[in-house]
Amino acid sequence: MKIIKYLSLVVAVTLLASCEKHEVEFLATPIDNMAEFQLHYMNPVTAVAANNIMRVEVNGKLVANDRAPLNTYNAVPSGNVGRFFAVNPGNVNIKLYLKTKLTPVSDSLVYDQNVALTAKKQNVFVHDFTKPAIVFDNGYPYERRETVTTDSTAWIKFYNFLYETAGVPTTKIIQYQYVDARTSALINIGPPVAFGESTGWQQVTVVKTDIVSAGSRTMTYRMKEVDSGGNIIGDLMIMNTSGTYVAYSGTLATFIGRRYHQIMAGFRAVRSPNSSVRTFTAL
Repeated sequence: MKIIKYLSLVVAVTLLASCEKHEVEFLATPIDNMAEFQLHYMNPVTAVAANNIMRVEVNGKLVANDRAPLNTYNAVPSGNVGRFFAVNPGNVNIKLYLKTKLTPVSDSLVYDQNVALTAKKQNVFVHDFTKPAIVFDNGYPYERRETVTTDSTAWIKFYNFLYETAGVPTTKIIQYQYVDARTSALINIGPPVAFGESTGWQQVTVVKTDIVSAGSRTMTYRMKEVDSGGNIIGDLMIMNTSGTYVAYSGTLATFIGRRYHQIMAGFRAVRSPNSSVRTFTAL
């Protein structure tokens, strides 16, 4: 019995020592008071692999490469819903490298600019390799809606990054709109925006296609041209791939409760790359 007693004591001490030696720790970097951002690439270029950004450096640190490149009219971190880079607030240097072959790296550097970031979530838009990026407050934390029955609200944040031709940003002021599924009326989405501006988060009403469902509808979106006094003067006309000017119209499967960045980019007066809206889901 004594032997068994002492053996049990030895085993217990050994297990205790083992637990202490292999204590599990969950290591993480605190992001309180950090600048968080998503990086968007909106240069008016043809959407082909040769124009993808194959290397991204932030303050000299590699954050994206050819395994997860920054594609044209896209964003990093890839799979960007809820994902952000984190850096210390202040002046932040961003370098972009274009070529697939990065030897030497300096030969493929196409963008080297600083941007001022603050301690919050932001969206950073590169639209010209020769100019600083434009920064927008992400609007986080997001407004919540709690209802007894199914809600009918989604949020849209529209950005104007439309170019007329190469190196020429549009001077047109755009009023973004959606078609009300119940009345077919055109409903304004926020205020009109000039180049490099955003509407901020705006509510749109989603009338569910199927009553018994989580809730979505393929909605139609339009754009109007607005004069300096804020008056609508007609449809925004864009050149299509056939070289013909047509009134802008687009659709999006819009889900209740979701938040969508919608960015108008490309060339308005050129066949290729002609303009369209690119959508990123924020929530």
